Amino acid sequence: MKISSNFDSGNIEIINAEKHDNIRLKIRTDYYSDTLQWFYFRLHGAEGFPCTMHIENAGEVSYPEGWPGYKVYASYDRLTWFCVPTSYNDGVLTFEHTPIENSMFFAYSPPYTYDQHLDMVSAAQLSPLCVVQFLGETVEGRDIDLLVVGEPSENKRKIWMIARQHPGEPQAEWFTQGVVERLLDENDPVSRTLLSKAVFYIVPNMNIDGSISGNLRVNASGRNLNREWKNPDESLSPEVYFVRNKMEETGVDMFFDIHADEGLPYAFASGIEGIPSYDDRLKWLQENFTAKWAEYTPDFQTEHGYPPNEPGKANLNIGSKFVGEYFKCMSLTIEMPFKDNANLPDKHFGWSLVRSLKLGESILNPISFVIDRLR
Repeated sequence: MKISSNFDSGNIEIINAEKHDNIRLKIRTDYYSDTLQWFYFRLHGAEGFPCTMHIENAGEVSYPEGWPGYKVYASYDRLTWFCVPTSYNDGVLTFEHTPIENSMFFAYSPPYTYDQHLDMVSAAQLSPLCVVQFLGETVEGRDIDLLVVGEPSENKRKIWMIARQHPGEPQAEWFTQGVVERLLDENDPVSRTLLSKAVFYIVPNMNIDGSISGNLRVNASGRNLNREWKNPDESLSPEVYFVRNKMEETGVDMFFDIHADEGLPYAFASGIEGIPSYDDRLKWLQENFTAKWAEYTPDFQTEHGYPPNEPGKANLNIGSKFVGEYFKCMSLTIEMPFKDNANLPDKHFGWSLVRSLKLGESILNPISFVIDRLR
């Protein structure tokens, strides 16, 4: 029996794996940081054996409130991910499964690897509606990809979307894949109408280095990109630096920063009530956008989420707060669950990659509702 994580997005350390019914593991911390929670590993040679695995430092993770009610994801082919029985007691996360094949994978959430990222952006550029642009390089020298969907024009709205500032939130890149695939569907009337009025600028993965390394929150220099927006450093947080430069070149009329939340079992939006420029126009846009989105899909709701910032108290180092203030535009952080949607649970597949895709597709409907009121 062998456990490994020496692959794209892998993260686990072995304490003892000699007995299939008492496999003891721990999550490795992010590089140059003390944050941890993401895990992804392969179990080989356990076909037919009832395996019990314990992550013994689960109580030391960045968000231990994320474990109660959570279920680990497992897969044989890395395409279909299903939930396995999971419990959390005394700081230890325990999960059980009897493999029916000799090799299988376990993860905190269905991963989105760098190869999948390259496949997605490469496939998108085959559409006449999409161009892939190079923005700059990450700390470790990887390309930062920007998808430009639609024909740029000064008369069109500029809608920006970024994902995976926090690399251990792969739901965000599945979400953007759903957005891109629907936008490029020339038979979709909502997409066609939107692209007659707007250009979409989409960064599917802001933190490629951290994603490949199996980090939860930070990039290769240990920076939390979602705290770098006010004064990004070109050498330490180039991902934000280059995206901000491009935003200043194009302008921004609407902005979405896609994330996932470890603790709350809901999909929701966090707004910009606390920025100095928040006014009646932005209030109308935010409230009507979120209300309409909740009408379009039961996987989004407005009752549960983060408490709004008090007026003038927003942290302008955070992406959505900075962009909303700097460009005076509607700007939202979108959060998806790790635990599943408590309002519409799926006991077999949880918050699956398909649900992230579908939620991404659905965001085009509320965008189409408010787009004519952006300016």
